[in-house]
Amino acid sequence: MTTTYVLRGVRPLGGEPADVVLAGGVIAQVAAAGAADVPAGDDVVEIDADGHVLLPGLVDLHTHLREPGREDAETVASGTRAAAVGGFTAVHAMANTSPVADTAGVVEQVWRLGQEAGWVDVHPVGAVTVGLGGERLAELGAMADSAARVRVFSDDGKCVHDPILMRRALEYVKAFDGVVAQHAQEPRLTEGAQMNEGVVSAEIGLAGWPAVAEEAIIARDVLLAEHVGSRLHVCHLSTAGSVEIVRWAKGRGIDVTAEVTPHHLVLTDELARTYDPTYKVNPPLRTAEDVEAVRAGLADGTIDIVATDHAPHTREDKDCEWGAAAFGMTGLETALSVVQQTMVDTGRLTWADVARVLSANPARIGRVADHGRPVEVGEPANLTLVDPAATRTVDGAAQATASGNTPFAGRELPGRVVATFLRGRATVLDGEPVGHAAAPAIERGGAR
Repeated sequence: MTTTYVLRGVRPLGGEPADVVLAGGVIAQVAAAGAADVPAGDDVVEIDADGHVLLPGLVDLHTHLREPGREDAETVASGTRAAAVGGFTAVHAMANTSPVADTAGVVEQVWRLGQEAGWVDVHPVGAVTVGLGGERLAELGAMADSAARVRVFSDDGKCVHDPILMRRALEYVKAFDGVVAQHAQEPRLTEGAQMNEGVVSAEIGLAGWPAVAEEAIIARDVLLAEHVGSRLHVCHLSTAGSVEIVRWAKGRGIDVTAEVTPHHLVLTDELARTYDPTYKVNPPLRTAEDVEAVRAGLADGTIDIVATDHAPHTREDKDCEWGAAAFGMTGLETALSVVQQTMVDTGRLTWADVARVLSANPARIGRVADHGRPVEVGEPANLTLVDPAATRTVDGAAQATASGNTPFAGRELPGRVVATFLRGRATVLDGEPVGHAAAPAIERGGAR
């Protein structure tokens, strides 16, 4: 028996109140508030959604699930459960696992683990180079033709710094409408770097990471993408200069997209003064001026999406001195709240814009056909229900992820994901994960 859900008085994309009915895996009705006609029955659940916002299910283009190889930090099951709690219905799992996801066999393993877990749809990201070594191209075509149907390729965690290899990768993925997602970090300029290079690094004595190390790679790669006529995606853009380069490239007609993380929308390098390695991340937290620039870039469309770069670590890898600590922060369960706080509550984005940058655009870039769709009758019921008036204090130990390295611990954030639906099946209700069997097999039809 499948459950029919009736969302009473919900506001699709923050608009006028309506009743939305989910049945048979799709949106079955969108009616005026109080007007949905649904027969009573044990398999009908009505949810009082008065004042809540209904969004298409969120899609993350940049998630580290750690499995295979680092199940002590996260597994596909725990990471995707955290994603569902955060309102996501699809995630793209980065390739820097152990073994690296550089073959059809490994990406299919990750994809099947996602199906077995059943919390969200998992789309593996394939490595660009073998073992992330930056020396020769991985099996891009085999991964694209596998059951996982990989369309995003990245050595994230490392930069594809060789321009010849980067050019060849951009040329190769054109054959199957793929995209290369670049971790923009010139390695020679960041040797031993620990934080943003600037006033704070000079004052506290940590090796600086210059903005130009990011900007130089982006400038090179947008020109390569133009030369080849291929798609380029810039991971976790973090500086004002990077925003300007992407803006210039788009004005020139280059097929480039870019992402910003939630933490780069709000946190600055001033936090490094605490020497708390929770705030050690790659790319590093930048200045207040950079934060303002990336917010402006997201607001005007220069930056296409928000992606979490969810990077879980064990306590041993983060609870140590700054220099020895791993780079990275968790983000799946706080991303929507941070976007609401920095962009919606400040008037820079509407809820319809949130649907664009957290759902429709990442689905389009990743070529995911059945996510990021309009809230309309007949569309797949991959949806997120949000109470924007709620507030919560973040508790890292209470999160669904297996790791507690959140930079927002103890902070009060707005908004709460009330429910998440994957093809009409509730994965989260009343803010809590719903126990369930694995999801039905994902239809691997052509990507849009």
